[in-house]
Amino acid sequence: MFEHATDWIELVVRWVHIVTGVTWIGTSFYFNWLNNHVRPGDDLEEGVAGDLWSVHGGAFYRVVKYRVAPAKLPKILHWFKWEAYFTWISGFCLLGLVYWLNASTFMIDNSVHPMAPWMAVLIGAGTLVGGWIVYHLLCKSPLGKQPLVFGILMFALIGGAAFGLTQVLGSRAAYIHIGALIGTIMAANVFFVIIPNQKVMVDAMTKGEEPDAQLGIDGAQRSLHNNYFTLPVLFIMVSNHYPFTYGDEWNWALLIGISLAGALTRHWFNVRGKGEKNVWVLPVAAALMLGLAFVTLPKTYADHPPVEFAEVRQVIETHCVRCHSATPAADSGFTTPPQNVMFDTRDQIAAAANRINTQVVVTQVMPLGNLTGITQEERDLIGAWFYQGAKTDLE
Repeated sequence: MFEHATDWIELVVRWVHIVTGVTWIGTSFYFNWLNNHVRPGDDLEEGVAGDLWSVHGGAFYRVVKYRVAPAKLPKILHWFKWEAYFTWISGFCLLGLVYWLNASTFMIDNSVHPMAPWMAVLIGAGTLVGGWIVYHLLCKSPLGKQPLVFGILMFALIGGAAFGLTQVLGSRAAYIHIGALIGTIMAANVFFVIIPNQKVMVDAMTKGEEPDAQLGIDGAQRSLHNNYFTLPVLFIMVSNHYPFTYGDEWNWALLIGISLAGALTRHWFNVRGKGEKNVWVLPVAAALMLGLAFVTLPKTYADHPPVEFAEVRQVIETHCVRCHSATPAADSGFTTPPQNVMFDTRDQIAAAANRINTQVVVTQVMPLGNLTGITQEERDLIGAWFYQGAKTDLE
Protein backbone atom coordinates (compact mmCIF):
# COMPACT_ATOMS: atom_id res chain seq x y z
CA MET A 1 0.00 0.00 0.00
CA PHE A 2 2.84 2.42 0.80
CA GLU A 3 4.47 1.93 -2.60
CA HIS A 4 1.08 2.31 -4.32
CA ALA A 5 0.38 5.56 -2.47
CA THR A 6 3.82 7.02 -3.24
CA ASP A 7 3.46 6.11 -6.91
CA TRP A 8 0.20 8.06 -7.10
CA ILE A 9 1.61 11.01 -5.18
CA GLU A 10 4.57 11.11 -7.56
CA LEU A 11 2.25 10.93 -10.58
CA VAL A 12 0.13 13.86 -9.37
CA VAL A 13 3.15 15.99 -8.42
CA ARG A 14 4.81 15.29 -11.77
CA TRP A 15 1.61 16.20 -13.60
CA VAL A 16 1.35 19.48 -11.67
CA HIS A 17 5.01 20.18 -12.41
CA ILE A 18 4.54 19.68 -16.15
CA VAL A 19 1.33 21.74 -16.35
CA THR A 20 2.65 24.68 -14.34
CA GLY A 21 6.02 24.48 -16.11
CA VAL A 22 4.37 24.68 -19.52
CA THR A 23 2.34 27.67 -18.32
CA TRP A 24 5.38 29.46 -16.90
CA ILE A 25 7.61 28.90 -19.90
CA GLY A 26 4.76 29.77 -22.24
CA THR A 27 4.22 33.16 -20.60
CA SER A 28 7.99 33.74 -20.52
CA PHE A 29 8.27 33.06 -24.25
CA TYR A 30 5.26 35.22 -25.01
CA PHE A 31 6.39 38.27 -23.06
CA ASN A 32 9.92 38.07 -24.43
CA TRP A 33 8.37 37.84 -27.88
CA LEU A 34 6.33 40.98 -27.08
CA ASN A 35 9.42 42.84 -25.91
CA ASN A 36 11.20 41.96 -29.13
CA HIS A 37 8.32 42.87 -31.42
CA VAL A 38 6.97 46.06 -29.84
CA ARG A 39 7.99 48.93 -32.11
CA PRO A 40 8.04 52.70 -31.52
CA GLY A 41 5.62 54.75 -33.62
CA ASP A 42 4.88 58.36 -34.58
CA ASP A 43 1.44 58.75 -32.98
CA LEU A 44 1.89 57.01 -29.62
CA GLU A 45 0.58 58.38 -26.35
CA GLU A 46 2.84 60.20 -23.90
CA GLY A 47 5.13 57.82 -22.00
CA VAL A 48 4.56 54.91 -24.39
CA ALA A 49 7.68 53.17 -25.72
CA GLY A 50 5.92 51.24 -28.46
CA ASP A 51 2.94 49.13 -29.42
CA LEU A 52 2.08 45.97 -31.29
CA TRP A 53 -0.99 44.95 -33.27
CA SER A 54 -1.75 41.24 -33.56
CA VAL A 55 -4.58 38.92 -34.52
CA HIS A 56 -5.46 35.59 -32.92
CA GLY A 57 -8.56 33.46 -32.74
CA GLY A 58 -10.54 35.80 -34.98
CA ALA A 59 -9.92 38.89 -32.83
CA PHE A 60 -7.57 41.88 -33.09
CA TYR A 61 -5.39 42.97 -30.16
CA ARG A 62 -3.25 46.00 -29.44
CA VAL A 63 -0.48 45.72 -26.85
CA VAL A 64 1.08 48.92 -25.51
CA LYS A 65 4.44 49.01 -23.71
CA TYR A 66 5.20 51.93 -21.39
CA ARG A 67 8.69 53.33 -20.87
CA VAL A 68 8.22 53.08 -17.10
CA ALA A 69 4.53 52.92 -16.14
CA PRO A 70 1.18 54.51 -17.11
CA ALA A 71 0.21 57.80 -15.51
CA LYS A 72 -2.67 56.06 -13.73
CA LEU A 73 -2.89 52.43 -12.73
CA PRO A 74 -5.86 50.39 -13.96
CA LYS A 75 -8.31 48.84 -11.48
CA ILE A 76 -7.26 45.31 -12.45
CA LEU A 77 -3.57 44.50 -12.82
CA HIS A 78 -2.58 40.94 -13.67
CA TRP A 79 0.56 39.48 -12.07
CA PHE A 80 2.47 36.57 -13.55
CA LYS A 81 4.09 34.75 -10.64
CA TRP A 82 2.08 31.75 -9.44
CA GLU A 83 3.03 29.59 -12.40
CA ALA A 84 6.70 30.13 -11.51
CA TYR A 85 6.15 29.43 -7.82
CA PHE A 86 4.14 26.25 -8.34
CA THR A 87 6.57 24.96 -10.96
CA TRP A 88 9.41 25.25 -8.47
CA ILE A 89 7.42 23.89 -5.51
CA SER A 90 6.19 20.87 -7.46
CA GLY A 91 9.68 20.31 -8.92
CA PHE A 92 11.25 20.47 -5.46
CA CYS A 93 8.69 17.97 -4.13
CA LEU A 94 9.40 15.68 -7.08
CA LEU A 95 13.15 15.96 -6.47
CA GLY A 96 12.58 14.94 -2.87
CA LEU A 97 10.18 12.09 -3.65
CA VAL A 98 12.20 10.49 -6.43
CA TYR A 99 15.81 11.27 -5.56
CA TRP A 100 16.30 12.42 -1.98
CA LEU A 101 14.04 9.79 -0.40
CA ASN A 102 15.70 7.12 -2.56
CA ALA A 103 19.21 8.51 -2.52
CA SER A 104 20.90 5.12 -2.14
CA THR A 105 19.24 3.97 -5.38
CA PHE A 106 18.94 7.07 -7.56
CA MET A 107 21.70 9.41 -6.38
CA ILE A 108 24.64 7.22 -5.49
CA ASP A 109 26.78 5.29 -7.95
CA ASN A 110 29.42 3.32 -6.08
CA SER A 111 31.55 3.09 -9.21
CA VAL A 112 31.68 6.90 -9.29
CA HIS A 113 31.98 7.80 -5.60
CA PRO A 114 30.71 5.74 -2.65
CA MET A 115 29.00 7.85 0.02
CA ALA A 116 26.22 7.82 2.59
CA PRO A 117 22.72 8.78 1.34
CA TRP A 118 22.55 11.83 3.63
CA MET A 119 25.78 13.13 2.09
CA ALA A 120 24.38 12.84 -1.43
CA VAL A 121 21.25 14.74 -0.39
CA LEU A 122 23.39 17.42 1.28
CA ILE A 123 25.42 17.85 -1.92
CA GLY A 124 22.21 18.17 -3.95
CA ALA A 125 20.63 20.71 -1.59
CA GLY A 126 23.87 22.67 -1.27
CA THR A 127 24.09 22.93 -5.05
CA LEU A 128 20.68 24.62 -5.22
CA VAL A 129 21.31 27.09 -2.38
CA GLY A 130 24.93 27.85 -3.22
CA GLY A 131 24.19 28.19 -6.93
CA TRP A 132 21.50 30.82 -6.34
CA ILE A 133 23.70 32.83 -3.96
CA VAL A 134 26.63 32.91 -6.42
CA TYR A 135 24.36 33.87 -9.33
CA HIS A 136 22.57 36.59 -7.32
CA LEU A 137 25.82 38.18 -6.14
CA LEU A 138 27.21 38.16 -9.68
CA CYS A 139 24.08 39.91 -10.95
CA LYS A 140 24.61 42.66 -8.39
CA SER A 141 28.32 42.99 -9.19
CA PRO A 142 29.71 45.15 -12.02
CA LEU A 143 29.81 41.99 -14.17
CA GLY A 144 26.01 41.98 -14.12
CA LYS A 145 26.04 45.09 -16.31
CA GLN A 146 28.10 43.34 -19.02
CA PRO A 147 25.70 40.83 -20.61
CA LEU A 148 28.21 38.98 -22.79
CA VAL A 149 30.86 38.59 -20.07
CA PHE A 150 28.21 37.66 -17.52
CA GLY A 151 26.69 35.06 -19.86
CA ILE A 152 30.06 33.42 -20.55
CA LEU A 153 30.91 33.36 -16.85
CA MET A 154 27.54 31.84 -15.85
CA PHE A 155 27.85 29.24 -18.58
CA ALA A 156 31.31 28.31 -17.28
CA LEU A 157 30.09 28.12 -13.68
CA ILE A 158 27.12 25.90 -14.55
CA GLY A 159 29.44 23.75 -16.68
CA GLY A 160 31.80 23.48 -13.70
CA ALA A 161 28.89 22.44 -11.48
CA ALA A 162 27.90 19.78 -14.02
CA PHE A 163 31.45 18.41 -14.07
CA GLY A 164 31.66 18.41 -10.29
CA LEU A 165 28.34 16.65 -9.73
CA THR A 166 29.11 13.92 -12.27
CA GLN A 167 32.28 13.16 -10.28
CA VAL A 168 30.41 12.49 -7.03
CA LEU A 169 26.81 11.54 -7.89
CA GLY A 170 25.18 9.10 -10.25
CA SER A 171 25.00 10.67 -13.71
CA ARG A 172 21.19 10.73 -13.83
CA ALA A 173 21.04 12.51 -10.46
CA ALA A 174 23.79 14.91 -11.53
CA TYR A 175 21.79 15.97 -14.59
CA ILE A 176 18.57 16.43 -12.64
CA HIS A 177 20.29 18.53 -9.99
CA ILE A 178 21.77 20.84 -12.63
CA GLY A 179 18.22 21.23 -13.95
CA ALA A 180 16.97 21.88 -10.42
CA LEU A 181 19.75 24.47 -9.95
CA ILE A 182 18.72 26.35 -13.09
CA GLY A 183 15.04 26.07 -12.14
CA THR A 184 15.82 27.41 -8.66
CA ILE A 185 17.64 30.40 -10.12
CA MET A 186 14.71 31.10 -12.44
CA ALA A 187 12.07 30.85 -9.70
CA ALA A 188 14.18 32.84 -7.25
CA ASN A 189 14.55 35.57 -9.87
CA VAL A 190 10.78 35.88 -9.92
CA PHE A 191 10.33 35.65 -6.13
CA PHE A 192 13.24 37.81 -4.94
CA VAL A 193 13.69 40.34 -7.76
CA ILE A 194 11.07 40.58 -10.50
CA ILE A 195 7.87 40.58 -8.41
CA PRO A 196 9.27 42.64 -5.45
CA ASN A 197 10.60 45.29 -7.86
CA GLN A 198 7.26 45.46 -9.61
CA LYS A 199 5.44 45.81 -6.28
CA VAL A 200 7.71 48.70 -5.24
CA MET A 201 6.98 50.44 -8.53
CA VAL A 202 3.23 49.92 -8.13
CA ASP A 203 3.32 51.19 -4.52
CA ALA A 204 5.19 54.31 -5.63
CA MET A 205 2.56 55.03 -8.25
CA THR A 206 -0.24 54.44 -5.75
CA LYS A 207 1.33 57.13 -3.54
CA GLY A 208 1.60 59.49 -6.50
CA GLU A 209 5.38 59.16 -6.69
CA GLU A 210 7.57 58.60 -9.75
CA PRO A 211 8.56 54.88 -9.89
CA ASP A 212 12.25 54.04 -9.99
CA ALA A 213 13.01 52.98 -13.57
CA GLN A 214 16.09 51.03 -12.40
CA LEU A 215 13.84 48.54 -10.64
CA GLY A 216 12.20 47.75 -13.94
CA ILE A 217 15.59 47.43 -15.65
CA ASP A 218 16.81 44.99 -12.99
CA GLY A 219 13.62 42.94 -13.31
CA ALA A 220 13.96 42.87 -17.11
CA GLN A 221 17.55 41.64 -16.75
CA ARG A 222 16.47 38.65 -14.64
CA SER A 223 13.58 37.94 -16.99
CA LEU A 224 15.98 37.85 -19.92
CA HIS A 225 18.25 35.45 -18.03
CA ASN A 226 15.26 33.19 -17.40
CA ASN A 227 14.48 33.31 -21.09
CA TYR A 228 17.92 31.94 -22.00
CA PHE A 229 17.71 29.28 -19.27
CA THR A 230 14.45 27.77 -20.56
CA LEU A 231 15.69 25.50 -23.36
CA PRO A 232 18.60 24.02 -21.37
CA VAL A 233 16.32 23.25 -18.43
CA LEU A 234 13.70 21.74 -20.74
CA PHE A 235 16.32 19.39 -22.14
CA ILE A 236 17.30 18.29 -18.65
CA MET A 237 13.64 17.66 -17.79
CA VAL A 238 13.38 15.11 -20.62
CA SER A 239 16.96 13.77 -20.37
CA ASN A 240 15.75 10.80 -18.28
CA HIS A 241 14.33 9.40 -21.52
CA TYR A 242 17.73 9.59 -23.22
CA PRO A 243 20.25 7.71 -21.07
CA PHE A 244 22.84 7.88 -23.86
CA THR A 245 23.35 11.49 -22.76
CA TYR A 246 23.73 11.29 -18.98
CA GLY A 247 25.23 7.78 -19.25
CA ASP A 248 28.01 8.79 -21.63
CA GLU A 249 31.61 8.87 -20.44
CA TRP A 250 31.65 12.60 -21.24
CA ASN A 251 28.16 13.23 -19.83
CA TRP A 252 29.05 16.59 -18.30
CA ALA A 253 30.46 17.82 -21.63
CA LEU A 254 27.34 16.62 -23.45
CA LEU A 255 25.19 18.57 -21.00
CA ILE A 256 27.24 21.70 -21.64
CA GLY A 257 27.11 21.23 -25.42
CA ILE A 258 23.37 20.59 -25.61
CA SER A 259 22.68 23.49 -23.24
CA LEU A 260 24.80 25.77 -25.42
CA ALA A 261 22.84 24.66 -28.50
CA GLY A 262 19.60 25.47 -26.62
CA ALA A 263 20.82 28.90 -25.53
CA LEU A 264 21.96 29.69 -29.09
CA THR A 265 18.56 28.65 -30.44
CA ARG A 266 16.86 30.92 -27.92
CA HIS A 267 19.22 33.74 -28.94
CA TRP A 268 18.28 33.22 -32.59
CA PHE A 269 14.61 33.77 -31.78
CA ASN A 270 15.36 36.78 -29.59
CA VAL A 271 17.54 38.54 -32.17
CA ARG A 272 15.23 37.63 -35.04
CA GLY A 273 12.31 39.10 -33.11
CA LYS A 274 14.13 42.42 -32.98
CA GLY A 275 14.41 42.41 -36.75
CA GLU A 276 18.18 41.88 -36.76
CA LYS A 277 20.00 39.50 -39.11
CA ASN A 278 21.51 36.45 -37.42
CA VAL A 279 21.94 33.86 -40.15
CA TRP A 280 24.88 32.14 -38.42
CA VAL A 281 23.34 31.37 -35.01
CA LEU A 282 20.87 28.60 -35.85
CA PRO A 283 23.27 26.74 -38.23
CA VAL A 284 25.92 26.79 -35.49
CA ALA A 285 23.44 25.31 -32.99
CA ALA A 286 22.45 22.61 -35.50
CA ALA A 287 26.09 21.82 -36.31
CA LEU A 288 26.84 21.55 -32.60
CA MET A 289 24.06 18.97 -32.12
CA LEU A 290 25.26 16.98 -35.14
CA GLY A 291 28.81 17.07 -33.81
CA LEU A 292 27.69 15.78 -30.42
CA ALA A 293 25.79 12.94 -32.10
CA PHE A 294 28.94 12.00 -34.05
CA VAL A 295 31.35 12.00 -31.10
CA THR A 296 28.99 9.84 -29.02
CA LEU A 297 28.81 6.99 -31.53
CA PRO A 298 28.69 3.70 -29.59
CA LYS A 299 31.71 1.45 -29.28
CA THR A 300 32.03 -1.53 -31.63
CA TYR A 301 33.34 -4.98 -30.70
CA ALA A 302 34.70 -6.22 -34.02
CA ASP A 303 37.81 -7.74 -32.40
CA HIS A 304 36.05 -9.41 -29.46
CA PRO A 305 36.01 -13.25 -29.41
CA PRO A 306 32.65 -14.98 -29.98
CA VAL A 307 30.38 -14.83 -26.92
CA GLU A 308 28.19 -17.70 -25.76
CA PHE A 309 24.68 -16.88 -24.57
CA ALA A 310 25.31 -18.83 -21.36
CA GLU A 311 28.03 -16.31 -20.43
CA VAL A 312 25.66 -13.39 -20.98
CA ARG A 313 22.86 -15.06 -19.07
CA GLN A 314 25.14 -15.60 -16.09
CA VAL A 315 25.99 -11.89 -15.99
CA ILE A 316 22.31 -10.92 -16.26
CA GLU A 317 21.27 -13.33 -13.52
CA THR A 318 24.00 -11.98 -11.26
CA HIS A 319 23.36 -8.28 -11.79
CA CYS A 320 19.89 -7.74 -13.28
CA VAL A 321 17.39 -10.40 -12.24
CA ARG A 322 17.22 -9.25 -8.61
CA CYS A 323 15.05 -6.37 -9.87
CA HIS A 324 13.95 -7.43 -13.36
CA SER A 325 12.05 -10.54 -12.39
CA ALA A 326 8.44 -11.57 -11.92
CA THR A 327 9.37 -11.76 -8.22
CA PRO A 328 12.01 -9.08 -7.48
CA ALA A 329 14.32 -9.68 -4.52
CA ALA A 330 13.00 -8.40 -1.21
CA ASP A 331 15.93 -5.99 -0.78
CA SER A 332 15.70 -4.58 -4.32
CA GLY A 333 13.19 -1.88 -3.41
CA PHE A 334 10.72 -3.08 -6.06
CA THR A 335 7.57 -5.11 -5.63
CA THR A 336 7.05 -5.42 -9.39
CA PRO A 337 9.69 -5.47 -12.16
CA PRO A 338 10.64 -1.91 -13.24
CA GLN A 339 8.72 -0.95 -16.41
CA ASN A 340 7.53 -4.59 -16.44
CA VAL A 341 10.88 -5.69 -17.92
CA MET A 342 11.83 -9.24 -16.88
CA PHE A 343 14.87 -11.41 -17.62
CA ASP A 344 13.70 -14.69 -16.12
CA THR A 345 13.71 -16.62 -19.40
CA ARG A 346 15.84 -16.93 -22.50
CA ASP A 347 13.12 -15.39 -24.67
CA GLN A 348 12.72 -12.39 -22.36
CA ILE A 349 16.46 -11.68 -22.49
CA ALA A 350 16.57 -12.05 -26.28
CA ALA A 351 13.56 -9.76 -26.75
CA ALA A 352 15.17 -7.05 -24.58
CA ALA A 353 18.65 -7.35 -26.10
CA ASN A 354 18.65 -3.81 -27.50
CA ARG A 355 17.44 -2.32 -24.22
CA ILE A 356 20.00 -4.32 -22.23
CA ASN A 357 22.82 -3.13 -24.49
CA THR A 358 21.69 0.50 -24.23
CA GLN A 359 21.26 0.53 -20.46
CA VAL A 360 24.17 -1.70 -19.42
CA VAL A 361 26.80 -1.14 -22.11
CA VAL A 362 26.27 2.13 -23.99
CA THR A 363 25.07 4.35 -21.14
CA GLN A 364 26.14 2.16 -18.19
CA VAL A 365 23.28 3.49 -16.08
CA MET A 366 22.21 0.01 -15.08
CA PRO A 367 22.34 -1.61 -12.60
CA LEU A 368 21.08 1.40 -10.63
CA GLY A 369 23.94 2.88 -8.65
CA ASN A 370 25.92 -0.20 -9.66
CA LEU A 371 24.87 -1.73 -6.36
CA THR A 372 25.69 -5.20 -7.67
CA GLY A 373 29.23 -4.24 -8.69
CA ILE A 374 29.15 -5.15 -12.36
CA THR A 375 32.60 -4.90 -13.94
CA GLN A 376 33.66 -3.30 -17.22
CA GLU A 377 34.62 -6.75 -18.52
CA GLU A 378 31.07 -7.97 -17.92
CA ARG A 379 29.63 -4.93 -19.68
CA ASP A 380 31.94 -5.55 -22.64
CA LEU A 381 30.82 -9.18 -22.74
CA ILE A 382 27.19 -8.09 -23.16
CA GLY A 383 28.21 -5.46 -25.71
CA ALA A 384 30.11 -7.98 -27.80
CA TRP A 385 27.18 -10.44 -27.63
CA PHE A 386 24.82 -7.75 -28.89
CA TYR A 387 27.27 -6.65 -31.61
CA GLN A 388 27.55 -10.26 -32.77
CA GLY A 389 23.80 -10.50 -33.28
CA ALA A 390 22.48 -11.20 -29.76
CA LYS A 391 22.22 -14.89 -30.55
CA THR A 392 20.99 -17.52 -28.09
CA ASP A 393 22.17 -21.13 -27.83
CA LEU A 394 19.10 -22.24 -29.79
CA GLU A 395 20.07 -20.27 -32.91
